[in-house]
Amino acid sequence: MLSITLTLSQLLQQYIGLSQIISEIIAFAIIFSLAMIIAWIGHSIFKRYLCRWAAKTETNLDDEILKNVRAPIFLLGILFGLYYGLVDIASLQAYAQDFATAFTIGEILVVAFIITRITNVLISWYAEQREKREKNVSNHLLFILKKVLQLVVYVFALVIILGVLGQDLSGIVVGLGVGGIAIALAIQNILSDALTAFSIYFDRPFELGDFVVVGDYAGTVTKIGIISTRIQLLQGEELVISNKNLISTSLRNFKKLKKRRIAFDIKVTYDTSAEKLKKIPEIIANILKDVKLADLDRVHFRQLDDFSLDFEVVYYIKTGDYNKYMDIQQHINYGILEEFEKQKIGLAYPTQKIFYVKDREAS
Repeated sequence: MLSITLTLSQLLQQYIGLSQIISEIIAFAIIFSLAMIIAWIGHSIFKRYLCRWAAKTETNLDDEILKNVRAPIFLLGILFGLYYGLVDIASLQAYAQDFATAFTIGEILVVAFIITRITNVLISWYAEQREKREKNVSNHLLFILKKVLQLVVYVFALVIILGVLGQDLSGIVVGLGVGGIAIALAIQNILSDALTAFSIYFDRPFELGDFVVVGDYAGTVTKIGIISTRIQLLQGEELVISNKNLISTSLRNFKKLKKRRIAFDIKVTYDTSAEKLKKIPEIIANILKDVKLADLDRVHFRQLDDFSLDFEVVYYIKTGDYNKYMDIQQHINYGILEEFEKQKIGLAYPTQKIFYVKDREAS
C-alpha cells in the first residue's frame, strides 16, 4: 500500500506524459480524495444505518457511543489519506520517516480521544441510570471522575508517543513513578479525601438530602465534595467534615430507615384491678388498629415495679420520617389517656406509703 502514490505517478507519466512533480501532485490529490470519500461513506453509514439501528434499541448507550466516535473515525480516514498520499512522493522521501512518526502519533492521539469520549458516555449513562432509580448523583464528582480518567488515558498515550519517538521508556517510567510518589507524599491528605469521595460516590453510604448522625452531630447532607462534606445541623449551623474523618467514624443514615421499631412502657398504679389490667392490651390494640402506618407487635404485662405495674408496648412504623413517627406516637399517647380516663385506670408516678406502727408499751 505504501507504493500507491508512486504507482499512480508512474502511470500518469507513462500514459499522459506529465512531469514527475505534476504526476505526484495529481496522484496525491486522487489518493487523498479517495480517502475523504471512503471516510465520508463510513461517516454516512454510521449516521444513516448504525445510528438508526441503535435508536431502535431499548438503551441510549449505543446511540451516544456511535454519535461520539463518528467524527474521530472520520478524522482517522483523513490521516490515512494524508499519509499514504505523501509517503511516496519522490521529493519528500527524505521526510518519509517523519511522516510515518507523525502519522503514528496522530493515530495514537485520535484513539486516545475516542477512548475518552467513550468513557465520558459510559459515566454519563451510569449517572442517568442511577437517577432513574431515584438516586441522587453528584455532578461535581462526575466531572472530576471524567477528568481523572482523561488524564490517565492521555498519560498512557504520552508514554506510548515517547516510545514511538525512540525515548528510553524505562527511565521515563521510573521518573514518573518517583515523581508520582513524591507528589503523593506531599498531598497524601488531599488524595486520601479525594479517594474517599469516590468511595462515597460508588458505595453510597449517604446521598444529598439524607438525614445522618455523625458522633454528636445530626443534620442533613447538603453537599458532597472532593475534600469534604457539608451537613446542615439541626441547631442551624453548617458542619464541614473531611471525607476521610467522615468515613472513618460511625455514621447513622436515617434516610435509609424504611421501618422503625418503637418500644415504650406504660406504668399504672397498684390499685388497678386485675380485670382492668387484662383490658390494657386490648385498649392499645384498638388504638393502633386505626393507624395506617403502624403495626402492633406486642403488649405485655412486663413487671411489678417498685411503685407501678409496667406494661411494655412494641410496634413498628412503616416510614423513616421522624415527624410522622412523632405524630403517630402523639396520637397513641392521646388515645391511651382518653381510654384510661374512661376505664378509670390511673397512671403511676413515684410514690411512697409510710405506715406508722404504735409502740405497744406506749399504748
